[in-house]
Amino acid sequence: MESAVAVELNPWVEYEFRVVASNAIGTGDPSAPSRSVRTKEAVPSVAPANVSGGDGRRHELVISWEPVSEEFQNGEGFGYIVAFRANGTRGWKEKMVTSADSTTFKYRDETFPPLTPFEVKVGCYNNKGDGPFSSVVTVYSAEGEPREAPTEVTADSMSSSEIQVRWRPPNPGPGRPWGYEVNYWKDMEQEEAGDKARTPGNETSIVLTGLEGNTLYLITVKGYNKIGQGPASTAVREKTKKSPPSQPPSNLMWIQEGNNVSLSWEKVKSKDNESDVIGYKVSLRQEGRSYNQVITTHNPSAVLSLPEGGTYIIEVRALSEGGEGTASTPVRVLTSSGVRARSGQWSVHRFPWSLIWTLLLLAALVPLAPC
Repeated sequence: MESAVAVELNPWVEYEFRVVASNAIGTGDPSAPSRSVRTKEAVPSVAPANVSGGDGRRHELVISWEPVSEEFQNGEGFGYIVAFRANGTRGWKEKMVTSADSTTFKYRDETFPPLTPFEVKVGCYNNKGDGPFSSVVTVYSAEGEPREAPTEVTADSMSSSEIQVRWRPPNPGPGRPWGYEVNYWKDMEQEEAGDKARTPGNETSIVLTGLEGNTLYLITVKGYNKIGQGPASTAVREKTKKSPPSQPPSNLMWIQEGNNVSLSWEKVKSKDNESDVIGYKVSLRQEGRSYNQVITTHNPSAVLSLPEGGTYIIEVRALSEGGEGTASTPVRVLTSSGVRARSGQWSVHRFPWSLIWTLLLLAALVPLAPC
């Protein structure tokens, strides 16, 4: 009966063996595998790798490592020993982590400030005893979530649906914000029923959009980072402006003379729950081209220049503190033969067609004189 001894095997690992015969001619087929045999237990010989840490909430020390794979645990009852001490101190604190799959340990102590440096090492153990420790590395306690609220928060209504919010960031220090969260909700409602918007990085202003007109809002600002959110600022109040006029400009008349178009229309009257009219916006665009022209005026009239031949679309809107009102019915202006109208040519146009239908109806009601 032949025999052999396999050496340098890992402790507490199951092995199967096959035997292969060989001679000067070559190597034969392997035998069937033997039954599984597990080696005896031994003290761990491999330390956890890539020990590091950081992050966590305020007053926390977070330590992490790569777990030791099962083939190197060397026995049952495997776990980790986490040792740490503040820089400049002598005694090590040791904590046992009993799960072989663990990769993180958190230690909380209210006495040490944020970003305190610690010397850290991680070892392992099993039922046979303690294994080696990793090399000592420096790990800092958590910076934590922002600790102070933004200050000097202001809110200014820009229209019936927009409010601009500005603030001053908290003083520099641990718990630096990665951005800011703005919470806003209607007066007489709970904050939980409101909405929120976030700004990235060092942005210290935001325009809230999609708000309801003529509505009072409460607004707070808080910093955030990957750890969590800081305290909220004191709520400020701001009311959106009244909605813009719903009535579009009507009875548009225009005179086309040469390259110019002179427009006029009836003044728009705001309702009681709408913002007052402060002017008008006249938009001119060319069909099939990217050309656009916009002018504003305080009067219900305007003069537009046609830069080249073609078909132009003109719209008029009322302007107010609450924003732009409803657009008028579009007016189409066509230059003759697709080129500029010659100087001296002019035509007068009036809108809407309802006036023409009214005149026709009146003519039908007047009896004809007898012959």
